[in-house]
Amino acid sequence: MSRARRFLGWEALLAVVLVALIAIGTTVSPVFLSGRNFTNLTAAVIEVSIMALPMALIIIAGEIDLSVESMAGLSCAIGGILWQAGIPIQVAIPIVLVIGAAGGLLNGVLVTSFGLPSLVVTLGTLALFRGLALVVLGSQGVAGFPDWFTSFGFGTVPGTPIPWPLLIFAGLAIVLGLVLHTMWPGRRLFAIGKNASAARYSGVGVARTKLVLFAFNGVIAALAGVILTARFASSRADIGQGLTLTVITIVLLGGVNIFGGRGTIPGVVLAAAVLAVLGNVLRRAQRRRGRRRGGRFLRAGVPAGERQRQQ
Repeated sequence: MSRARRFLGWEALLAVVLVALIAIGTTVSPVFLSGRNFTNLTAAVIEVSIMALPMALIIIAGEIDLSVESMAGLSCAIGGILWQAGIPIQVAIPIVLVIGAAGGLLNGVLVTSFGLPSLVVTLGTLALFRGLALVVLGSQGVAGFPDWFTSFGFGTVPGTPIPWPLLIFAGLAIVLGLVLHTMWPGRRLFAIGKNASAARYSGVGVARTKLVLFAFNGVIAALAGVILTARFASSRADIGQGLTLTVITIVLLGGVNIFGGRGTIPGVVLAAAVLAVLGNVLRRAQRRRGRRRGGRFLRAGVPAGERQRQQ
């Protein structure tokens, strides 16, 4: 009961912060609560939010995966080169997801079979997957994807401001939340994160569970790469750079213990929302400040060229 109260307390705090940020946003911009702005702030973090959900499970189990951004980039590069070779995007996407599973399985095998620290392993595969993406696609970009595919990346559900990828995030959050908090696989994850040796002696397949987690994480990272490709309507090997830190920030901000054994999916969802709203509020505040500075220059009669130099 005390653990439940502690988690609810942290999630309640995140909810309060989220409400406060929304209130601030309404004062910063009159269109903050508009459907268009909701679409924009959601699209800004949707890929990292999707990757944060399986990352939370891995960290709860006492491991970490730093290679997700490179796997997203590799899947983007492979999807682009397959499309360029004339393979339909409907066929390319399953191939990309299988490659994501293989990359995650590689991480899992190195961690479970060879006993290597996941931090070291995934730092290595972070560089490996990015290097493979550069080998596959090089510095070129691939465009010309079908309209239905690119519309999925930045389009919305007809008649609503809800981006299509948000449905994937919501569905994944619901399924993983149910598995983690109401089913026996979730109890096993918490047991592994608290004490892997005790869990193993209790009959929990620790190595097998971690293999599944890493493979699943690879699949979702590849899926995030597919969504990035659709949203930018292009495929590049360097796509997704720097996303891993944001993914881990969302997970830890959501209350997941970096040492494992503790965390909730609702906390991660709230953390993703807080990060999205905070970024949107800061961007709008910066634009508002820029407009005010420009207005002061105009009222003072400063020439446009001089105004640009002073800014």
